Amino acid sequence: MKAPFGFFVHHQGRGHAQRVADWVNALPADRPVTIFCARDDIFPTLPARVDIRRIPSLFECEAPAPPALAAMPAPATLHCAPLGWRQITTAMAAMLGWMAQAGPALFVVDVSAEVAQLCRIASVPCIKVLQHGDRDDPGHRAAYEGCVGLLAPYAAALEQPGRPDWMLAKTLYAPAIGVAASTLERDAARRRLGLDLSAEIIVVLTGAGGGGAPLAPLCLAARARPAARWLAVGTVAAEWHATVPGNLELVGWTATPQLYIAAADIVVAAAGNTAVHAVLAAGRPFLVIPEWRYYDEQRRKAQALARAGAAVLRDTWPGSPAAWNLALAQALAIPPATQRALAPPGGAAAAAAWLETLAAELWRMPTNAKCAAERIPSP
Repeated sequence: MKAPFGFFVHHQGRGHAQRVADWVNALPADRPVTIFCARDDIFPTLPARVDIRRIPSLFECEAPAPPALAAMPAPATLHCAPLGWRQITTAMAAMLGWMAQAGPALFVVDVSAEVAQLCRIASVPCIKVLQHGDRDDPGHRAAYEGCVGLLAPYAAALEQPGRPDWMLAKTLYAPAIGVAASTLERDAARRRLGLDLSAEIIVVLTGAGGGGAPLAPLCLAARARPAARWLAVGTVAAEWHATVPGNLELVGWTATPQLYIAAADIVVAAAGNTAVHAVLAAGRPFLVIPEWRYYDEQRRKAQALARAGAAVLRDTWPGSPAAWNLALAQALAIPPATQRALAPPGGAAAAAAWLETLAAELWRMPTNAKCAAERIPSP
Protein backbone atom coordinates (compact mmCIF):
# COMPACT_ATOMS: atom_id res chain seq x y z
CA MET A 1 0.00 0.00 0.00
CA LYS A 2 1.17 3.52 -0.73
CA ALA A 3 2.23 5.80 2.08
CA PRO A 4 -0.63 8.11 3.08
CA PHE A 5 -1.07 11.79 2.39
CA GLY A 6 -2.00 13.98 5.32
CA PHE A 7 -4.09 17.16 5.14
CA PHE A 8 -4.63 19.93 7.65
CA VAL A 9 -7.81 21.87 6.84
CA HIS A 10 -8.78 25.23 8.31
CA HIS A 11 -12.39 25.07 9.49
CA GLN A 12 -13.41 28.71 8.90
CA GLY A 13 -16.10 28.87 6.23
CA ARG A 14 -16.46 25.94 3.88
CA GLY A 15 -14.08 26.79 1.07
CA HIS A 16 -11.05 25.01 2.52
CA ALA A 17 -13.06 21.80 3.08
CA GLN A 18 -14.64 21.89 -0.39
CA ARG A 19 -11.26 22.45 -2.01
CA VAL A 20 -9.58 19.59 -0.15
CA ALA A 21 -12.51 17.23 -0.80
CA ASP A 22 -12.31 17.90 -4.53
CA TRP A 23 -8.54 17.38 -4.42
CA VAL A 24 -8.76 14.15 -2.41
CA ASN A 25 -11.49 12.71 -4.61
CA ALA A 26 -9.18 13.13 -7.60
CA LEU A 27 -6.36 11.11 -6.02
CA PRO A 28 -5.80 7.47 -7.05
CA ALA A 29 -7.98 4.92 -5.24
CA ASP A 30 -4.93 3.27 -3.66
CA ARG A 31 -3.71 6.45 -1.93
CA PRO A 32 -4.89 6.57 1.70
CA VAL A 33 -5.60 10.00 3.15
CA THR A 34 -5.97 11.34 6.68
CA ILE A 35 -7.50 14.78 7.21
CA PHE A 36 -7.09 16.82 10.40
CA CYS A 37 -9.66 19.54 11.02
CA ALA A 38 -11.45 21.19 13.93
CA ARG A 39 -14.76 20.31 12.25
CA ASP A 40 -15.77 17.06 10.59
CA ASP A 41 -19.20 18.20 9.39
CA ILE A 42 -18.15 20.65 6.66
CA PHE A 43 -16.83 18.16 4.10
CA PRO A 44 -18.69 16.93 1.02
CA THR A 45 -18.79 13.21 0.34
CA LEU A 46 -15.39 11.54 0.59
CA PRO A 47 -14.30 7.97 -0.28
CA ALA A 48 -13.96 5.32 2.42
CA ARG A 49 -10.15 5.46 2.23
CA VAL A 50 -10.26 8.95 3.78
CA ASP A 51 -10.02 9.21 7.57
CA ILE A 52 -11.17 12.54 9.06
CA ARG A 53 -9.75 13.19 12.51
CA ARG A 54 -11.24 16.00 14.53
CA ILE A 55 -8.71 18.05 16.47
CA PRO A 56 -9.12 21.10 18.73
CA SER A 57 -9.09 24.48 17.04
CA LEU A 58 -5.74 26.21 16.72
CA PHE A 59 -7.42 29.60 16.55
CA GLU A 60 -10.30 29.90 19.05
CA CYS A 61 -9.46 29.82 22.74
CA GLU A 62 -11.33 27.16 24.72
CA ALA A 63 -9.82 28.04 28.11
CA PRO A 64 -8.01 31.32 28.89
CA ALA A 65 -4.29 31.15 29.58
CA PRO A 66 -2.82 32.74 32.72
CA PRO A 67 -2.22 36.48 32.22
CA ALA A 68 1.57 36.12 32.35
CA LEU A 69 1.51 33.60 29.49
CA ALA A 70 -1.06 35.55 27.50
CA ALA A 71 1.15 38.63 27.68
CA MET A 72 4.15 36.91 26.11
CA PRO A 73 4.75 38.31 22.60
CA ALA A 74 5.06 35.89 19.69
CA PRO A 75 8.27 35.82 17.64
CA ALA A 76 8.13 37.34 14.17
CA THR A 77 8.28 33.90 12.55
CA LEU A 78 4.96 32.83 14.09
CA HIS A 79 1.45 34.25 13.87
CA CYS A 80 -1.09 32.34 15.95
CA ALA A 81 1.14 30.77 18.57
CA PRO A 82 -0.12 31.79 22.02
CA LEU A 83 1.31 30.18 25.14
CA GLY A 84 -0.77 28.15 27.57
CA TRP A 85 -3.40 26.87 25.12
CA ARG A 86 -3.61 23.15 25.92
CA GLN A 87 -5.87 22.67 22.89
CA ILE A 88 -3.00 23.67 20.58
CA THR A 89 -0.71 21.22 22.37
CA THR A 90 -3.31 18.48 21.90
CA ALA A 91 -3.87 19.29 18.22
CA MET A 92 -0.17 19.44 17.36
CA ALA A 93 0.45 16.21 19.27
CA ALA A 94 -2.31 14.46 17.32
CA MET A 95 -0.74 15.44 14.00
CA LEU A 96 2.81 14.66 15.10
CA GLY A 97 1.76 11.29 16.54
CA TRP A 98 0.09 10.36 13.26
CA MET A 99 3.17 11.45 11.28
CA ALA A 100 5.40 9.27 13.44
CA GLN A 101 3.11 6.26 13.13
CA ALA A 102 1.94 6.58 9.50
CA GLY A 103 5.07 7.89 7.77
CA PRO A 104 3.21 10.16 5.30
CA ALA A 105 4.61 10.75 1.84
CA LEU A 106 3.37 14.34 1.92
CA PHE A 107 1.41 16.60 4.25
CA VAL A 108 -0.80 19.29 2.72
CA VAL A 109 -1.63 22.40 4.76
CA ASP A 110 -4.74 24.44 3.87
CA VAL A 111 -3.92 26.70 5.68
CA SER A 112 -1.67 27.45 8.66
CA ALA A 113 1.86 28.81 8.60
CA GLU A 114 2.52 27.16 11.97
CA VAL A 115 1.42 23.68 10.84
CA ALA A 116 3.58 24.04 7.72
CA GLN A 117 6.58 24.87 9.90
CA LEU A 118 5.71 21.97 12.22
CA CYS A 119 5.92 19.60 9.24
CA ARG A 120 9.36 20.86 8.30
CA ILE A 121 10.63 20.56 11.88
CA ALA A 122 9.20 17.03 12.02
CA SER A 123 11.05 16.16 8.77
CA VAL A 124 7.82 15.62 6.80
CA PRO A 125 7.64 17.17 3.30
CA CYS A 126 4.89 19.75 3.20
CA ILE A 127 2.73 21.33 0.50
CA LYS A 128 1.11 24.62 1.46
CA VAL A 129 -1.89 26.21 -0.19
CA LEU A 130 -1.01 29.72 -1.32
CA GLN A 131 -3.40 32.58 -0.76
CA HIS A 132 -3.52 36.15 -1.95
CA GLY A 133 -2.53 38.89 0.45
CA ASP A 134 0.44 40.77 1.83
CA ARG A 135 2.19 37.66 3.12
CA ASP A 136 5.85 38.63 2.86
CA ASP A 137 6.28 38.74 6.64
CA PRO A 138 8.82 36.44 8.37
CA GLY A 139 6.18 33.92 9.44
CA HIS A 140 4.71 33.31 6.00
CA ARG A 141 8.13 33.46 4.38
CA ALA A 142 9.47 30.77 6.74
CA ALA A 143 6.49 28.54 5.98
CA TYR A 144 6.81 28.99 2.21
CA GLU A 145 10.58 28.45 2.24
CA GLY A 146 10.20 25.22 4.22
CA CYS A 147 7.67 23.67 1.85
CA VAL A 148 8.51 21.37 -1.04
CA GLY A 149 5.71 22.91 -3.09
CA LEU A 150 2.99 25.56 -3.08
CA LEU A 151 -0.46 25.16 -4.58
CA ALA A 152 -2.24 28.29 -5.81
CA PRO A 153 -5.98 27.55 -6.19
CA TYR A 154 -6.35 30.20 -8.87
CA ALA A 155 -5.10 30.88 -12.40
CA ALA A 156 -1.60 32.20 -12.99
CA ALA A 157 -3.21 35.26 -14.60
CA LEU A 158 -4.66 36.12 -11.17
CA GLU A 159 -1.31 36.04 -9.40
CA GLN A 160 -0.52 39.20 -7.48
CA PRO A 161 2.61 41.19 -8.29
CA GLY A 162 5.68 40.89 -6.10
CA ARG A 163 5.91 37.14 -5.55
CA PRO A 164 9.62 36.23 -5.53
CA ASP A 165 10.98 33.93 -8.22
CA TRP A 166 11.81 31.14 -5.74
CA MET A 167 8.14 30.98 -4.72
CA LEU A 168 6.85 30.97 -8.28
CA ALA A 169 9.30 28.21 -9.21
CA LYS A 170 7.62 25.75 -6.82
CA THR A 171 4.02 26.87 -7.33
CA LEU A 172 1.35 24.89 -9.17
CA TYR A 173 -1.62 26.93 -10.38
CA ALA A 174 -4.79 24.86 -10.19
CA PRO A 175 -7.87 27.10 -10.44
CA ALA A 176 -11.45 26.24 -9.50
CA ILE A 177 -10.64 23.40 -7.11
CA GLY A 178 -13.77 22.78 -5.07
CA VAL A 179 -16.02 24.36 -7.70
CA ALA A 180 -18.19 22.18 -9.93
CA ALA A 181 -18.00 22.87 -13.65
CA SER A 182 -20.85 25.19 -14.61
CA THR A 183 -23.09 23.49 -17.19
CA LEU A 184 -26.48 24.81 -16.08
CA GLU A 185 -28.06 27.44 -18.32
CA ARG A 186 -29.71 30.50 -16.82
CA ASP A 187 -33.30 29.53 -17.66
CA ALA A 188 -32.84 25.96 -16.42
CA ALA A 189 -31.52 27.25 -13.10
CA ARG A 190 -34.45 29.65 -12.80
CA ARG A 191 -36.95 26.87 -13.44
CA ARG A 192 -35.39 24.77 -10.68
CA LEU A 193 -35.59 27.74 -8.30
CA GLY A 194 -39.07 28.82 -9.40
CA LEU A 195 -37.84 32.22 -10.63
CA ASP A 196 -39.31 34.39 -13.37
CA LEU A 197 -37.52 33.76 -16.68
CA SER A 198 -37.97 37.33 -17.89
CA ALA A 199 -37.02 39.27 -14.74
CA GLU A 200 -33.65 40.90 -14.14
CA ILE A 201 -32.22 39.01 -11.17
CA ILE A 202 -29.27 40.26 -9.14
CA VAL A 203 -27.78 37.80 -6.66
CA VAL A 204 -25.81 39.02 -3.67
CA LEU A 205 -23.68 36.13 -2.45
CA THR A 206 -22.01 35.88 0.95
CA GLY A 207 -20.04 32.93 2.26
CA ALA A 208 -19.78 31.34 5.70
CA GLY A 209 -16.38 32.78 6.57
CA GLY A 210 -17.45 36.21 7.79
CA GLY A 211 -20.29 38.20 9.29
CA GLY A 212 -22.26 38.52 6.07
CA ALA A 213 -23.32 41.38 3.83
CA PRO A 214 -24.57 44.56 5.56
CA LEU A 215 -28.30 44.97 5.03
CA ALA A 216 -28.49 48.75 4.58
CA PRO A 217 -26.49 48.94 1.31
CA LEU A 218 -28.59 46.09 -0.10
CA CYS A 219 -31.78 47.98 0.66
CA LEU A 220 -30.31 51.05 -1.05
CA ALA A 221 -29.27 48.97 -4.06
CA ALA A 222 -32.70 47.38 -4.43
CA ARG A 223 -34.33 50.82 -4.38
CA ALA A 224 -31.80 52.09 -6.91
CA ARG A 225 -32.80 49.35 -9.37
CA PRO A 226 -36.47 48.80 -8.53
CA ALA A 227 -37.33 46.77 -11.64
CA ALA A 228 -34.80 44.09 -10.69
CA ARG A 229 -35.35 41.27 -8.24
CA TRP A 230 -32.57 41.15 -5.65
CA LEU A 231 -31.76 37.87 -3.91
CA ALA A 232 -29.38 37.90 -0.93
CA VAL A 233 -27.97 34.38 -0.60
CA GLY A 234 -26.07 33.63 2.60
CA THR A 235 -25.68 35.60 5.80
CA VAL A 236 -26.92 39.19 6.03
CA ALA A 237 -25.98 41.43 8.94
CA ALA A 238 -29.10 43.28 10.13
CA GLU A 239 -28.89 47.01 10.77
CA TRP A 240 -31.46 49.02 12.72
CA HIS A 241 -31.85 51.69 10.02
CA ALA A 242 -32.37 49.23 7.14
CA THR A 243 -35.88 48.97 5.69
CA VAL A 244 -36.23 46.04 3.31
CA PRO A 245 -38.00 46.94 0.02
CA GLY A 246 -40.34 44.53 -1.69
CA ASN A 247 -37.88 43.60 -4.46
CA LEU A 248 -35.20 42.39 -2.00
CA GLU A 249 -35.49 38.80 -0.75
CA LEU A 250 -33.26 37.48 2.03
CA VAL A 251 -32.80 33.88 0.91
CA GLY A 252 -30.40 32.92 3.70
CA TRP A 253 -28.17 29.87 3.71
CA THR A 254 -28.50 27.38 0.85
CA ALA A 255 -26.62 24.21 -0.01
CA THR A 256 -26.86 25.05 -3.73
CA PRO A 257 -25.51 28.59 -4.22
CA GLN A 258 -24.35 27.62 -7.71
CA LEU A 259 -28.02 27.47 -8.78
CA TYR A 260 -28.50 31.11 -7.81
CA ILE A 261 -25.27 32.11 -9.56
CA ALA A 262 -26.40 30.34 -12.73
CA ALA A 263 -29.80 32.04 -12.51
CA ALA A 264 -28.38 35.54 -12.05
CA ASP A 265 -28.01 38.37 -14.53
CA ILE A 266 -25.47 40.01 -12.21
CA VAL A 267 -23.64 38.67 -9.14
CA VAL A 268 -22.44 40.84 -6.26
CA ALA A 269 -20.05 38.97 -3.98
CA ALA A 270 -17.02 39.22 -1.75
CA ALA A 271 -13.68 37.79 -2.85
CA GLY A 272 -13.67 34.41 -1.13
CA ASN A 273 -11.88 31.92 -3.36
CA THR A 274 -14.76 29.46 -3.81
CA ALA A 275 -17.36 32.15 -4.53
CA VAL A 276 -15.04 33.91 -6.97
CA HIS A 277 -14.41 30.76 -8.98
CA ALA A 278 -18.08 29.77 -8.98
CA VAL A 279 -18.93 33.14 -10.55
CA LEU A 280 -16.04 32.93 -13.03
CA ALA A 281 -16.98 29.39 -14.08
CA ALA A 282 -20.57 30.50 -14.70
CA GLY A 283 -19.45 33.58 -16.65
CA ARG A 284 -21.71 36.09 -14.92
CA PRO A 285 -21.34 39.89 -14.69
CA PHE A 286 -19.49 40.32 -11.42
CA LEU A 287 -19.29 43.17 -8.93
CA VAL A 288 -16.73 42.21 -6.28
CA ILE A 289 -16.66 43.95 -2.89
CA PRO A 290 -13.89 42.46 -0.73
CA GLU A 291 -14.46 41.78 2.94
CA TRP A 292 -11.82 42.46 5.57
CA ARG A 293 -9.46 39.53 5.95
CA TYR A 294 -6.03 39.11 7.47
CA TYR A 295 -3.18 40.36 5.28
CA ASP A 296 -5.67 42.04 2.91
CA GLU A 297 -6.32 38.67 1.28
CA GLN A 298 -9.65 39.49 -0.34
CA ARG A 299 -8.55 42.96 -1.41
CA ARG A 300 -5.53 41.55 -3.29
CA LYS A 301 -7.67 38.87 -4.95
CA ALA A 302 -10.26 41.44 -5.96
CA GLN A 303 -7.56 43.67 -7.42
CA ALA A 304 -6.24 40.72 -9.43
CA LEU A 305 -9.75 40.06 -10.79
CA ALA A 306 -10.11 43.69 -11.82
CA ARG A 307 -6.69 43.72 -13.54
CA ALA A 308 -7.69 40.61 -15.49
CA GLY A 309 -10.94 42.24 -16.62
CA ALA A 310 -13.02 39.57 -14.86
CA ALA A 311 -14.83 41.72 -12.28
CA VAL A 312 -15.67 45.29 -11.36
CA LEU A 313 -14.08 46.23 -8.05
CA ARG A 314 -15.51 48.45 -5.36
CA ASP A 315 -13.54 48.68 -2.12
CA THR A 316 -16.72 49.54 -0.18
CA TRP A 317 -20.43 49.07 -0.74
CA PRO A 318 -21.76 51.79 -3.06
CA GLY A 319 -23.36 54.53 -1.02
CA SER A 320 -25.80 56.11 -3.48
CA PRO A 321 -28.24 54.98 -6.18
CA ALA A 322 -26.01 56.52 -8.87
CA ALA A 323 -22.96 54.65 -7.57
CA TRP A 324 -24.87 51.35 -7.58
CA ASN A 325 -26.17 51.81 -11.11
CA LEU A 326 -22.71 52.75 -12.43
CA ALA A 327 -21.10 49.67 -10.85
CA LEU A 328 -23.80 47.36 -12.19
CA ALA A 329 -23.55 48.84 -15.70
CA GLN A 330 -19.79 48.28 -15.69
CA ALA A 331 -20.28 44.68 -14.54
CA LEU A 332 -22.65 43.99 -17.42
CA ALA A 333 -19.85 44.91 -19.84
CA ILE A 334 -17.53 42.11 -18.69
CA PRO A 335 -17.01 39.41 -21.38
CA PRO A 336 -18.07 35.99 -20.01
CA ALA A 337 -15.28 34.32 -22.01
CA THR A 338 -12.69 36.30 -20.04
CA GLN A 339 -14.14 34.97 -16.81
CA ARG A 340 -14.48 31.34 -17.88
CA ALA A 341 -10.87 31.27 -19.10
CA LEU A 342 -9.79 31.88 -15.49
CA ALA A 343 -11.77 28.92 -14.12
CA PRO A 344 -11.20 26.00 -16.49
CA PRO A 345 -12.15 22.48 -15.42
CA GLY A 346 -9.54 19.97 -14.33
CA GLY A 347 -7.89 21.85 -11.45
CA ALA A 348 -8.39 19.07 -8.92
CA ALA A 349 -7.09 16.39 -11.30
CA ALA A 350 -4.00 18.49 -12.04
CA ALA A 351 -3.37 19.05 -8.34
CA ALA A 352 -3.78 15.35 -7.55
CA ALA A 353 -1.39 14.33 -10.34
CA TRP A 354 1.12 16.91 -9.10
CA LEU A 355 1.00 15.45 -5.58
CA GLU A 356 1.55 11.94 -6.90
CA THR A 357 4.49 13.05 -9.05
CA LEU A 358 6.08 14.99 -6.20
CA ALA A 359 5.74 12.07 -3.82
CA ALA A 360 7.38 9.71 -6.30
CA GLU A 361 10.24 12.10 -7.08
CA LEU A 362 10.95 13.15 -3.51
CA TRP A 363 11.03 9.63 -2.08
CA ARG A 364 13.00 7.99 -4.91
CA MET A 365 16.19 6.51 -3.40
CA PRO A 366 19.39 5.76 -5.34
CA THR A 367 20.91 2.37 -4.65
CA ASN A 368 23.96 3.84 -2.89
CA ALA A 369 21.99 6.26 -0.71
CA LYS A 370 23.21 7.18 2.76
CA CYS A 371 21.70 9.32 5.45
CA ALA A 372 22.34 12.97 4.68
CA ALA A 373 23.93 13.41 8.08
CA GLU A 374 26.63 10.87 7.16
CA ARG A 375 27.62 12.96 4.13
CA ILE A 376 27.94 16.24 6.02
CA PRO A 377 31.46 16.90 7.40
CA SER A 378 31.73 17.58 11.10
CA PRO A 379 31.95 21.28 11.90
